[in-house]
Amino acid sequence: MTMTTETPNVSAVRQYLQDLQLRITGAIAQLDGNEFLADAWEKEPGELLQGNGLTKILEGGRVFERAGCGFSHVRGPRLPPSATQHRPELAGAPFEAMGVSLVFHPRNPYVPTVHMNVRMLAAKGKDGQDACWFGGGMDLTPYYGFEEDAVHFHTVCRDALQPFGDDKYPRFKTWCDEYFFLKHRNEQRGIGGVFFDDFSELGFDGSFAMLRAVGDAFLGAYLPIVERRQHLTWGERERDFQLYRRGRYVEFNLVWDRGTHFGLQSGGRTESILLSMPPLVSWAYQQRPEPGSPEEALYTKFLPRRDWV
Repeated sequence: MTMTTETPNVSAVRQYLQDLQLRITGAIAQLDGNEFLADAWEKEPGELLQGNGLTKILEGGRVFERAGCGFSHVRGPRLPPSATQHRPELAGAPFEAMGVSLVFHPRNPYVPTVHMNVRMLAAKGKDGQDACWFGGGMDLTPYYGFEEDAVHFHTVCRDALQPFGDDKYPRFKTWCDEYFFLKHRNEQRGIGGVFFDDFSELGFDGSFAMLRAVGDAFLGAYLPIVERRQHLTWGERERDFQLYRRGRYVEFNLVWDRGTHFGLQSGGRTESILLSMPPLVSWAYQQRPEPGSPEEALYTKFLPRRDWV
């Protein structure tokens, strides 16, 4: 992947990301009827990383059992291994990273969990040139599948990327399916969405514009689904299945997620890195859904990779 060597406009990216966090948490707080706790933090001098951020979290809400949305902007002396596996020429280079990352865990099992992340990473190579790339995307993890919801989510993702080329949605949809895959279980985490990483092929301005398009599309992709499903009646059976499936979410984040690995390897703030964890979760030995049940339909109709639009 060829990286842009334009000098990145770090202040513009930071301003956009902070505004995005404010817009998303404001909309979610209005929907839930409860406010986010805002926890501003700063890395102390002498630590491996320097920088600051704002973690916003809503716990025990009416709609969301846990909703975390964090902004971070850090600088470090050496890129961690998770960021240089595709670019060995930058191993050990000083870097700057910033992003907004969110995971919302709803209370009602019929409302899907959602993840969204948009980020920029810049490094200075051994030749003194600035290298800058973007990453991010969004993906949906239902516990009970609804065709209408899956089609809506993917349609919004496709339309957001359309101005940047006909190839972007199919590429990033496939990338998402391949990335959010639990190899140890041979199973998708959810119904996917879009995901991209190491992206700079449109230059700084074009790549940043694409990042903004993805970030700006999030609320339109997710909120209509929440509004459709949040009042559906559920009971102990649905709750048990939700907690069991949340276990898959934990497994992916801890075992496979590059963002989690990057944060922990680079000396990031652990409490903020792990805000994606659900508040309650369960595991069961070889649990198998009843044939013909809605739980079985998740495995047979929704988790297998397919084209939704």
